[in-house]
Amino acid sequence: MGLKKKLFMIIGPVILAIILIVVILLAPVKYNFSSAKTEEKAAVSQSKNILGGSVIRQQALEDGYVPFIGSSEYSRMDSMHPSVLAKKYNRSYRPFLMGTGGTQSLTHYFDLQGIKDQIKNKKAVFIVSPQWFVPGGVSKQAFNMFYSPLQTTEWLLSANAKTEADQYAAKRFIALMSDGGNESILKAMQKIADGKSLSGTDINIFRMKLTILQHEDELFSGFSVPNRMQLIDRQTRNLPAKYDLATLDVLAGRFGAKGTTNNNFGIQNSYWTGRHLDGTGKFAGKQAKLNYDRSVEFSDFQLVLNQFSKEHTNVLFIIPPVNKRWSEYTGLSAEMLKNNATKITEQLKSQGFDHVADFSKRGNEKYFMADTIHLGWKGWVAVDRYVNPFLTQKQAKPDYHMDDYYYSKDWQQE
Repeated sequence: MGLKKKLFMIIGPVILAIILIVVILLAPVKYNFSSAKTEEKAAVSQSKNILGGSVIRQQALEDGYVPFIGSSEYSRMDSMHPSVLAKKYNRSYRPFLMGTGGTQSLTHYFDLQGIKDQIKNKKAVFIVSPQWFVPGGVSKQAFNMFYSPLQTTEWLLSANAKTEADQYAAKRFIALMSDGGNESILKAMQKIADGKSLSGTDINIFRMKLTILQHEDELFSGFSVPNRMQLIDRQTRNLPAKYDLATLDVLAGRFGAKGTTNNNFGIQNSYWTGRHLDGTGKFAGKQAKLNYDRSVEFSDFQLVLNQFSKEHTNVLFIIPPVNKRWSEYTGLSAEMLKNNATKITEQLKSQGFDHVADFSKRGNEKYFMADTIHLGWKGWVAVDRYVNPFLTQKQAKPDYHMDDYYYSKDWQQE
């Protein structure tokens, strides 16, 4: 056998494999390997690859799942969790959890780019955490952790450089993206930030890149999705066969009492011991200087509202409280928390977002919170009092009227 033939026998299969991969990634076809079982797992996984992708969420939302957007609140899957209640009582919707610890408004804004068609004229639930509104907003580390090239590319191809919203979004992206970010994306973002449209060459390059990223998402996003359905199923067994809010509230109180026996703050036992909150006094007065009512996050939040407005998405916003006993111990200002909730509510209602469940004053109610900042047993029941009718009953078409003032430093610091 000649040397050339030997080389071809060795290298040929590798070259053919590379050609096949390129063809698959560039082919103008859509690969859909999603199934009902995959969607069910993905909906409660809070997985990073699901959050950063599009195809599984697109299919799930088309199949009747509803976006439940937020952060770490959804990670506590007790018996009153929205996903548990929806499954137990066979509701017409199932929550698709979008968010985990570290996801804030700006991440959610780019995240929405992949499901714009699926939320058009539909409904969503959005939990707005007061803890997001520290002066600098989302941290660089958190933003980069959940950065999605797919969603960013989708945004660039639809961005309007003449709008205040898109210029602001581009500036925030540039400010937060680490130095290791994609150079072509950063250059394109700078053009948008400067009010300049992308060139035809830019658009062609990003369209090709989008095709590759979409195929990667279609081929790989369903791999390694955590299966938390056993946990959901186990929690449904703790609930009565017939749905009744009063009964659930009593039951939530029992669960809360049983789960908070090792401290006087109404904090779940495992959280209390796991975070080493006991006995040292090291947290006394430590939050006295925290400020949630002056923050760039208010303008990041405005981007999310603007996207909902574009898609005519009818959204229920939930403002959770913080654990009052704990906040008094740590010195977190009650007046500041009140101002935060007031400011969020004003920003929402002044622009036509009328569905607001403000629980900010209920942080002292027993078992409403599970720990220092997360909704607990009775808190989830209170949420369901709003969520269930909002999602299962017909709602008036929203009438949004957006105001660019909410991108200003004046509003951030007001």
